[in-house]
Amino acid sequence: MPKLIELVDGEARWAEDTFTALTDEDAIPPSGDVILSLARFQAEGDALLASNSRQVGVRIEPDQEVEVLAYDLPRIAVVALAFPKFRDGRAYTSARLLRERFGYQGHIRAVGDVLQEQAGFMVRCGFDAFEPADGATPEVLTKAANRFRHVYQRAADDRPIALDERAV
Repeated sequence: MPKLIELVDGEARWAEDTFTALTDEDAIPPSGDVILSLARFQAEGDALLASNSRQVGVRIEPDQEVEVLAYDLPRIAVVALAFPKFRDGRAYTSARLLRERFGYQGHIRAVGDVLQEQAGFMVRCGFDAFEPADGATPEVLTKAANRFRHVYQRAADDRPIALDERAV
């Protein structure tokens, strides 16, 4: 089971991962929460969500659009956004779209090549759960997420920008 770090009120902590990430070839277990690929969710998601016996999550690859989930977002417990390489930043845009355009309140999880140096940017975009690839601990992730005191633009994390702080 992968190590999962959740961010709660600006503090990272270890969390039990109740979800099983399934490939398209894996059989769906009789019980338990699952994360499916987008293609598999589109094929089997309605049946899984209708059963109400488990929570369902969807994994979005960088070349896939989160807009296709707009209708189902209220029923999806977690959206796992993939970082195949640390330098591929398309998942940041997907996270912001989920939080800001679609008002998604569930968990947005960073999976794949997730490094502690990215934590601050991920939090600003709306991520609240991480599967770190570099062995980062919650303490390290908290420090990385809060590295910069001031921010200069508005984002999904609703931190006040430096201009607003100066006005006070």
